Amino acid sequence: MINKWLIPPVYEIPQWFREVIQEYTTNLSRDGAYLAKLLWHRGIRQEQELRLFLDSTIYQPTSAFDFGQEMKRAVNRLQQGWDRGEKVCIWGDFDADGITSTAVLWEGLGQFLTKESQLSFYIPNRLKESHGLNCPGIDRLVKQGVSLIVTCDTGSTNLNEIDYAKKLGIDIIVTDHHTLPENRPPVVAIINPRYFDDSHPLYHLSGVGVAYKLIEALYEKFPDIPQQPLENLLDLVAIGLIADLVELKGDCRYLAQQGIKKLATTSRLGVDKLLELCSKTGDRPMDISFGIAPRINAVSRIYGDANFCVKLLTTKDKQEADKLANQAEEANTNRKELQQKVLQQARKKVEDIDLSTTAVIVLEDNQWQTGVLGLVANAISQEYGRPSILLSTMNDDQGNNTQILARGSARSINGIDLYDLVASQKHLLLHFGGHPFAAGLGLPIENLPLFQDGINQRLKQKLDVDKLQPIINVDLVVTVKELTKDLFKELKLIEPCGMGNLAPKFLIKNCWFTEVWNKSLRSRKNKKIKYLVTYFNLCDNTNDSGIKGNWWGHSQNEIIPDKAYDVIVEFDFNKVEKVYQPRIVDLKLSEDKALNYLVSDHKFIAKNNIVSKQSEISHIKFKPNFHQEVWTQLLGIVKFLINNQKTITITQLQQKLQIQKNTLLVALQTLDNLGFPQNNSDNHIRFYRDETRVNPSDYTINLEKFTNLVKEEYVRSLFTKKKEFIKLE
Repeated sequence: MINKWLIPPVYEIPQWFREVIQEYTTNLSRDGAYLAKLLWHRGIRQEQELRLFLDSTIYQPTSAFDFGQEMKRAVNRLQQGWDRGEKVCIWGDFDADGITSTAVLWEGLGQFLTKESQLSFYIPNRLKESHGLNCPGIDRLVKQGVSLIVTCDTGSTNLNEIDYAKKLGIDIIVTDHHTLPENRPPVVAIINPRYFDDSHPLYHLSGVGVAYKLIEALYEKFPDIPQQPLENLLDLVAIGLIADLVELKGDCRYLAQQGIKKLATTSRLGVDKLLELCSKTGDRPMDISFGIAPRINAVSRIYGDANFCVKLLTTKDKQEADKLANQAEEANTNRKELQQKVLQQARKKVEDIDLSTTAVIVLEDNQWQTGVLGLVANAISQEYGRPSILLSTMNDDQGNNTQILARGSARSINGIDLYDLVASQKHLLLHFGGHPFAAGLGLPIENLPLFQDGINQRLKQKLDVDKLQPIINVDLVVTVKELTKDLFKELKLIEPCGMGNLAPKFLIKNCWFTEVWNKSLRSRKNKKIKYLVTYFNLCDNTNDSGIKGNWWGHSQNEIIPDKAYDVIVEFDFNKVEKVYQPRIVDLKLSEDKALNYLVSDHKFIAKNNIVSKQSEISHIKFKPNFHQEVWTQLLGIVKFLINNQKTITITQLQQKLQIQKNTLLVALQTLDNLGFPQNNSDNHIRFYRDETRVNPSDYTINLEKFTNLVKEEYVRSLFTKKKEFIKLE
């Protein structure tokens, strides 16, 4: 499905806004114009809001005790636990947010409870147990003598399991950020920012942020007990926050900012090794989202059991850190291949769906591994502009009766509340959980047709299916020449990027590709992986030598030779090759047919190396936007003549613009429609300004005529030069 591109309008940026921006760009060689356009377009238009966004040092973080009685109950129960010498277990989750949450509680609670003998952790197996609390796991903890469970990144909706644990004499403290049940569960405390209004600075915290706030409260109430600074946990917090794609607003953004500073100088051996393996330094959020997080997430996706990831993040043993990091690296390589395979299969299934009548894409396959279904669901939702649910069927052997279950993941798009959609069909589900952007669910296979029909009808009642389309929001329109180190450094001021503050997307119009090739990834054992990366040189009329870039997960065959494109890219720094380069987000053939013709002609000349020996011309300067340059030059001449009260002849204008007389006459009529009429006396033209002559409709028609005439002249000139070169050869 073709993506809809939303291109920002041209704004008149207030001077005060530019001046504030310039305060933060004084050490750069730019004036902050791009940053000003981007932030104004994204809706930051108040001075205090702007300063808070750009300067984390003036932000006042919210107290952990803003969680009120729930936080107080949790702190008191934990104090009771260590006073009595109780066994406490941290129940985490297997994704990067859950793993870092567990690690934060492991190190934080470990300042108050003795690790191993008094404090333990439990991570469910992704391939066998799914998210959340489960009764078999609770049974194992009972046998170990555990009397208090502290959940992280999970637990809010596990009502049956909470009741089960309570009957067995286990108290539960829930720390979570997922959608809440209708009624408060019967737990000691539930610390969940979803109880706040969505404007509260703590509302957007992910699981690791909530876990950190619990430890912060303990540090505040018992400041003399901890031996390690609370700030030592911030690198873990940054990893979990950015990995979980929560909106980076309020305390969420502040903690991510502080955490990335900590990550750049981290002393964690496992994290250091992960950064080494992905050739990152840890000073940017991209190092998490494209480096650390995928490797942590890959462990449970491939192996199921992710317990060793907590050790990877907390170990003090260099040898153990290297071993575990290498296992995570290998899992990530295998994940890429598996993800690509399932994605291709899912796309084929979508081909059999009538998208004109489908609001929610629901796909099922008995061969799919559940570990990558969330990633593929996200890719499908982005491609087709619809919430997508991918399910794998399997036997459920945990109960007394074996039954076939469909279990998997769902992802949303365009602000559609996915949790509300899934919850509307809860009568058909065995379990579900999540938040507006993502969810996990399971149901008996026989309920699948009813579920599919029900969830589609639910969304159709709320919106028009015909209007569902993947949308890409463009931040800035730039040229290849503008993709520089200075631009990168200027826009780095908006980091950390993530949900609610996406990495900037740039539109480059009328560009073309050279040196296009692709290769498959290879594992550390040099095994070829079925995952392509395409490399290219991106050129336009401002830089016809081009800039190198890449397109992950795509083949070189998806770029047509000798064609002009409009391309949306993200701009990043390659730390291995130490170059700044674009990464393709989306592309479309340019709608300018004459431009495509010129690109083809330019490449013919380059391919055949047509060179004039006699005239010493080594190449033809290719200018796809030549017509725009001519029009801009003409406007400049007209304004100069008016300001200086001078005249010019038709012949002089032709010579300056290098266009034919009939083309110039059309240009003069277009100027008249724009409010620049002329007097012609003795072949001397005098221009003047008359806004009453402005005629928008005739101006548009005549400008198009002028543009086409200039393009035709340019095409003829190229062919004339080419023929001359061939004769000379």
